[in-house]
Amino acid sequence: MVGDSLLALFLATLDILMFAGGGLDPELPGPEWYVAVPIDLAVVAPLVFRRKRPVLAAYVVYVISYAHSTLDLGVSGLAALAISLYSVQVYVGRKQGLIYGGAFIVASVVTAIVKPEPSMAAQLLFSAFTIAFCWLLGEFMYARRAYQRELEARLHLLETERDQAARIAVAEERGRIARELHDVVAHSVSVMVVQADGAALALKSNPELAGRALGTISETGRGALGELRRLLDVLRNDHGDDEPRVPQPDATALGDLAERMRAAGVPVDLSLGDGLGELPAGVSLGIYRIVQESLTNTLKHAGAGARAAVRVQRTGDQVEVLVRDDGAGRARQLEQVGTGGTTTTRQSAPRLAVAGGNGLIGMRERAHVYGGTLEVGPAAGGGWQVRAVLPVRLNS
Repeated sequence: MVGDSLLALFLATLDILMFAGGGLDPELPGPEWYVAVPIDLAVVAPLVFRRKRPVLAAYVVYVISYAHSTLDLGVSGLAALAISLYSVQVYVGRKQGLIYGGAFIVASVVTAIVKPEPSMAAQLLFSAFTIAFCWLLGEFMYARRAYQRELEARLHLLETERDQAARIAVAEERGRIARELHDVVAHSVSVMVVQADGAALALKSNPELAGRALGTISETGRGALGELRRLLDVLRNDHGDDEPRVPQPDATALGDLAERMRAAGVPVDLSLGDGLGELPAGVSLGIYRIVQESLTNTLKHAGAGARAAVRVQRTGDQVEVLVRDDGAGRARQLEQVGTGGTTTTRQSAPRLAVAGGNGLIGMRERAHVYGGTLEVGPAAGGGWQVRAVLPVRLNS
């Protein structure tokens, strides 16, 4: 507004000085100063508000400029009209600019007809040039402002998408860490509970066996604490480059997992195919966690004396994981429920609960994230099995 005020003051001062010097034509009598000066001020005063109220200011200038040009008070009337046309074009739009430009042309023609002069053609040509110049300049500035608005909108959209992508990445990472925590805690705590129960039973009758069970509990607990600390450090430490890193388990660590399960009291028959050491890290970790969760469920739900068999075989571009046990869920353990004259079988509730827990959800997500499949349920001929097929992507 300060710049527009100085512009209006400059145009008014220019006209007042011209009026003091005799006007545009010193030979013709002009109006008195108390008429000329207010009109000079009035025709440029609306320019102060041309940015906030461009249409209103433009038409006020349009009305007053007619009297200004009729009295030959100077050039501020034409200048104010030109600036108003530019302002309407830039701050309102092309449609209003066309309307005001047409009104500008009409005013020039009417003035030439009402007050004909020898230089009428030159005046009309000058007015047309002024209108065309202001129109093109306003069109250019309008397009530039529209382009800047579009850029700002796109930048805002990109910032929003970046923030949203960051939130999604954080949520995915939290979900991954939650699955890791679940796998670590569920497996380790299950082993510790089973060993603690065994140690309590054998404490008096077989102290040596109880001691081995307590040793297994201690070793399992320390391992679980180590993994928990590592995962929690990921959440709490953004600058842990100097701290030692523990690699994630993979398919090659299934032998150690089977040994821990055997020590926990579940005999495991492990069969590993060739080429597992060349698997992508994510696929290999997924295989390990699926087998770990399956064996943990066997330990928790299969009952005493259950055995498990684990087979991991790579065939071409896919890996098949099969974990099967002969615990609860066998045909001989299905309860016979009689209802009138019919007999149906019903599987024991604890084993069915496995299919609805977080363990199955985690296994299914690990399989699906790599485009694989997962099947969980009673095995043919009795028992319980988990079968997963994961495609091998060497670029994953």
